[in-house]
Amino acid sequence: MINFNGNITSGEDNILTQNRAFLFGDGVFETVKIVNSKILYLEDHYFRLMASMRVVRMEIPMNFTMEYLEEQILKLVNETNLTSSARARITVFRNDGGLYLPKTNEVSYLITASALENSLYEINKAEYEVDLYKDFYVTKQLLSSIKTTNKMINVTGSIFAHENGLANCLLINDSKNIIEGLQGNIFMLTGKKLVTPPVSEGCLNGIMRKQILAAAKKIEGIEVAEEIISPFDLQKADELFLTNVIMGIQPITKYRKKEFTSNLAHLLVQKLNESITEN
Repeated sequence: MINFNGNITSGEDNILTQNRAFLFGDGVFETVKIVNSKILYLEDHYFRLMASMRVVRMEIPMNFTMEYLEEQILKLVNETNLTSSARARITVFRNDGGLYLPKTNEVSYLITASALENSLYEINKAEYEVDLYKDFYVTKQLLSSIKTTNKMINVTGSIFAHENGLANCLLINDSKNIIEGLQGNIFMLTGKKLVTPPVSEGCLNGIMRKQILAAAKKIEGIEVAEEIISPFDLQKADELFLTNVIMGIQPITKYRKKEFTSNLAHLLVQKLNESITEN
């Protein structure tokens, strides 16, 4: 028996009582974008998911091929008539049993999907002010670079941003360097040099981050580097933007008293959309 919101019921009636993702954050996930029944950057998402499962010592089922996961995601999207433009999340969690030490490393998965308004990426032209979130730090370790179901820093940071009238916050690591935003990787343009923190700093190994690095390297006159970004560097930047697979690129318009342009962000969004329509 369990007490759920004041009601004594059978534990069997609540699937969360033994779910390890709920109890211990023992899960990993991927969020993908679907356009016209195609999962964007499928291969990158698949290999990051497999790498994440290996990092946390989950047993990868024999049927967990890229084709199988694609089939399962699109099966849900087709059933819910979301094929034109949608986001889907696949969460993989260790099966029930045990306390900190699990009884098994076998896994189950859950896929959810919801509609997106636009199939192609667009620049949000609204004011987008950010500041640092300094209540908690992200540690420079491998676990920080994968998507686990423990996102408490992102949750509390989002509450902080909301309470302070900010669009987003920037996370810092235990060396007090900038690593990413609450919902995406960060890029900084200073002059003709585009910089994003290396994964070794504790940032997420983002799928859109990879696409932006590749696209920017093809732009004449732009130098691209993975380097440490300090809070002081932000004040000298010409342009700041955040990236993830769902929104694409989100320009930061203001950090404290400094305002930024978004010319490179617009150019990169154009290149992203060209690659989507070509494929």
